[in-house]
Amino acid sequence: MAPAGDREGYWGPTTSTLDWCEENYAVTWYIAEFCRRQRLVRTFRLVPGLYGHKGSSPYSTLPPLRLPDKGNTVSNLIMILPPIFGAMQSVRSGLEKRYIASYLALTVVGMGSWCFHMTLKYEMQLLDELPMIYSCCIFVYCMFECFKMKKSVNYHLLFTLVLFSLIVTMVYLKVKEPIFHQVMYGMLVFTLVVRSIYIVTWVYPWLRGLGYTSLGVFLLGFLFWNIDNIFCDSLRNFRKKVPPVIGVTTQFHAWWHILTGLGSYLHILFSLYTRTLYLRYRPKVKFLFGIWPVILFEPLRKQ
Repeated sequence: MAPAGDREGYWGPTTSTLDWCEENYAVTWYIAEFCRRQRLVRTFRLVPGLYGHKGSSPYSTLPPLRLPDKGNTVSNLIMILPPIFGAMQSVRSGLEKRYIASYLALTVVGMGSWCFHMTLKYEMQLLDELPMIYSCCIFVYCMFECFKMKKSVNYHLLFTLVLFSLIVTMVYLKVKEPIFHQVMYGMLVFTLVVRSIYIVTWVYPWLRGLGYTSLGVFLLGFLFWNIDNIFCDSLRNFRKKVPPVIGVTTQFHAWWHILTGLGSYLHILFSLYTRTLYLRYRPKVKFLFGIWPVILFEPLRKQ
């Protein structure tokens, strides 16, 4: 977590129950957690009394500086743009609505995380954390309904997941304890991991590459998240001693966004691949522009 003493910016005092290791409002007065900091120390300076009127920034820059680096806020783009494309592709392919919901839910998580890291407000924190629970519930439903008839609805599972989401929401709003949220989220992720391992072990072994890649990328992001939390002070001191181009690579919470966003996206592809195989489609993983994985489908096989 971030040490105390970060400056206040456009959005006012921090009200969230969490604050991450990146220095607050280090690059711009309008974004709490944006990117690197060493160049900021050399370029920004306080000018007391210069901006006395309400709503003005307390910082001046000599000269004005625009940094292109991506940090805790802009790293969420990986959870926003690709899932939107995936949802559009799913609509064009006539896929089941739950997979469209999966893509859109991941987009909502990315947008909520963007708002949270931009403002560090409690309301925006909820917009980040609660959709994490809701999106995982959608993922769980999709994974456990992979081998059912088309257009079938498992009302018992649906009711259980909705009830779970409501209980988590009400308890979390009451206790405001991040560890509670993290444990509940971890339970859902563990359920997805167990189900995925079952599928690649006993049902479709040839999907191990996609399944384990999704899992591995997500777990690597989780590792970086823990490093960022545990060694925050050491990381901040390290960034002050190295060139900015090196320091920015140690923004491990941003890497958490990138890797878990990619891992979640790959999980949706894995779930979708499993489902369409069962429905006798011919799914194929292709790489858009040679780098970004997408699934393309051929028509249903005739019985």
